[in-house]
Amino acid sequence: MNVEIIGEWAGKAWTALNEQGALSMKGLKKATKLKEKELYAAIGWLAREGKLNIAESEDGKELVLSLVK
Repeated sequence: MNVEIIGEWAGKAWTALNEQGALSMKGLKKATKLKEKELYAAIGWLAREGKLNIAESEDGKELVLSLVK
């Protein structure tokens, strides 16, 4: 695993969130078809760049991700 690959995963996650809006972790995993560890790396990348909002669902059982506007 290298930085370029993680950047590609981040691009997939960004594209899914840009096209579909806010998604749960499960929804983002399904939309990107990334493995769990790949998805976490992508989320870390986007969060570090300040491009990601991370919130809890209303029931507090899931994380909901969306792009910073």
